[in-house]
Amino acid sequence: MSENFCNLLIIDDEESMRHMLRLVLEPHGYRISEATNGAAALEMIRREKFNAILSDIRMPDMDGLAFLDQPEVQTLDSTIIMMSAYGGIDTALECMKRGAYDYISKPFKPDEVLLTLRKAEERQQLQQENVRLKSALEKRETPFNIEQIVHQSDKMRRILQTVKAVAKADSPVLICGETGTGKELIARAVHSESDRRGPFLAINCSAISPGLLESELFGHTKGSFTGADREKQGLFSVASTGTLFLDEIAELPLELQPKLLRVLQEGEIRKVGSTRSEKIRTRVVAAAGINLLKAVEGNRFRSDLFYRLAVVEIDLPPLRERVDDIPLLAEHIIGQLAEREGRDAPELSDSARQQLAGYPWPGNVRELQNFLEKAMLFNREPVLELPPLPKADRRGQEGDSEGFSLKQATRELEARYIRRALDHTDGNRTQAAKLLEISLRALMYKIKEYKLE
Repeated sequence: MSENFCNLLIIDDEESMRHMLRLVLEPHGYRISEATNGAAALEMIRREKFNAILSDIRMPDMDGLAFLDQPEVQTLDSTIIMMSAYGGIDTALECMKRGAYDYISKPFKPDEVLLTLRKAEERQQLQQENVRLKSALEKRETPFNIEQIVHQSDKMRRILQTVKAVAKADSPVLICGETGTGKELIARAVHSESDRRGPFLAINCSAISPGLLESELFGHTKGSFTGADREKQGLFSVASTGTLFLDEIAELPLELQPKLLRVLQEGEIRKVGSTRSEKIRTRVVAAAGINLLKAVEGNRFRSDLFYRLAVVEIDLPPLRERVDDIPLLAEHIIGQLAEREGRDAPELSDSARQQLAGYPWPGNVRELQNFLEKAMLFNREPVLELPPLPKADRRGQEGDSEGFSLKQATRELEARYIRRALDHTDGNRTQAAKLLEISLRALMYKIKEYKLE
């Protein structure tokens, strides 16, 4: 059960039934609210959003069918599951016609309720991923050119030269770099400089559960699992003759890694539930925010897959190693933000330029963009003066570590940011991962690596 599917409303006039469902569901992480009839439930859904609603049919004042007919209920995003000890197939069909997702006959076993809710959650996740895929397909229609990448540092110039050199080939590319350095931008550049006519599609391997990720990547046949009511094309098929960008590749589950290796070696995929292989011509570009070799050493990533992915490896430098790019990037970001707001772009003062160049930017370009956006919200003057940067962060690693090792300095800065995020969220690791803009799995790995238990 995910955080996005945990808020449940139980509607039943029998207190014993509500109590039994609470005892069954709460140990599995569901947050339970209760209503004694449809009228009381209407008041609750006006005040709060519920992921799922379990409703009895026979109740006083407003029964379950009347509840389904309410205009407010008809427009809900919630998954509604009806329950009743009366009626049969006809009753179930009537509930479905009025918008219910499923029907359970009383008395039922606890596992029946849990299974129905899990099916509903899978269905919701598939719908959300379909929306994301449509959005990705729309984005690919926007033309992109490598010349749009803002830079003037020698390091970035050499990287873009490498991109142009490898773009025409079909070899896999592995892009490594810290969060916010622009790995997807470089992946788009590889695609735009190639001769490929298919789409550029991107997927974050840490953002989808392993079961759904396999279906998203490889597709599935009708009836291959619960909720698979039709055949689906996977991203590898959709992006054939194009490029598929696998972000956070270190988070790819071990059980899926052999399937990806087969794609890279044989150029073919097999849908979930199928016995037939399908040839594809998709180019794979992957990205990792951690050292993949360490993941290989820790048996979290296959060594054969790593070496197959890293035929061409591009290491993106953090912003603190390309200080020459900071003023140019800042001006570009300010111009974009001003255009979005329909105002003239303010100029950066000399003191502001020095301030930006003297900060280590642990969050890289993404942090720079967020900082400038906040600055422009509170400053409407033609010359943009910046608010002070956090003192602890401006110091960087000075005094924290001996010597001049950037790797050690980066580790210490990462550890400090993780401690701050955990303190800020009172130890809630899910929320801390969101603040840090990394996956929960990556956060758990770093907590163990830096001994922050």
